[in-house]
Amino acid sequence: MTKINILCATIAICFIVLCACRKTIEHPVVPDLAEVVPGPCTAPPLRAWLNDQFLRWGEKPTIIAAGEELRMSEMANYYTLYYENSAENQYFGVQGENTEQVINYFKNLKRFWNIPSKNIIVVAAHGSMLQDRNKILKMYKNIYGYSNDKANHYADSIATLFKIYPQFLNGEHPAFTFNQFTIPDTTIANVGLVPAKVIIGDGLLQAFDKLGYGDIAPQAILAHEFGHHIQYVLGILGKGIKLTPKTSRRFELMADAYAAYFLSHSQGAALKLDKLQKVAEVFFNTGDCDFTIDGHHGSPTQRKAAAEWGYNLTINSQKRDYILPGDEFARLFDAELNNIIKN
Repeated sequence: MTKINILCATIAICFIVLCACRKTIEHPVVPDLAEVVPGPCTAPPLRAWLNDQFLRWGEKPTIIAAGEELRMSEMANYYTLYYENSAENQYFGVQGENTEQVINYFKNLKRFWNIPSKNIIVVAAHGSMLQDRNKILKMYKNIYGYSNDKANHYADSIATLFKIYPQFLNGEHPAFTFNQFTIPDTTIANVGLVPAKVIIGDGLLQAFDKLGYGDIAPQAILAHEFGHHIQYVLGILGKGIKLTPKTSRRFELMADAYAAYFLSHSQGAALKLDKLQKVAEVFFNTGDCDFTIDGHHGSPTQRKAAAEWGYNLTINSQKRDYILPGDEFARLFDAELNNIIKN
């Protein structure tokens, strides 16, 4: 079960820093990043919910799903990364229940922030991909480099496992798409040009809905991932940036703050305080206690504090209609970062 937990905690940041980046504009100087002495930290309800799902599965099916040969726990997310390269006919949520929410907010995010965003798309990761033999073979042969015989054997294995373990829900269990991440436009071997995109997994939306955040989580997730695209343009994120716990934490907390600023702003989503407090709770739930892992996203309390700082920047502003440019916002955030991580 550790393997799946680590995957869920770190996959987004891996995609962020290991891909090429478009040409950047002038960007903030990288600040001196303080170390954090790990204090008391408890896994948030979102992670507890996921762990409970694995306990319900049982040890053997959980180990199988996390296996490095079949790649079941990652394949639907990776397929979307590599091959969902059009915004057409996208739907969000297993039944499309979040589609209107996501598409409308994505348009508003592109209008709100002062970055080139015309070519950024938002796409969904669906566990139903694991029912499509052609897509599975495409992944096994093109991405994982398996022979034709091995690819077909493993595709047969997945189909068989769905019959043996009904708890997998034919790939549509939330664990198979329990993720959100982003990538700039880049060229990938055996794939070609992949456009800049935000990827939202059905599983993550389902989990947040189970916890009572279905009305706000899609917007918060989307706005956070769009924050990473601001970082790409500014050069805060890009090829060759060393991944350490404190650099990863900065990227994630800043994206939380970008999201909360947009969601609170009169020219953005203009959410009321009660909704903004739920946004902060969403980000609290995406925190982790893995202080020494390079993909550390910030603790739950740090992520909540970053979101609160972002929306309070709007609430306390003398110029309510003025939108801070992305680089100016980043400088303000970096000046406050060492206070945020004290939480």
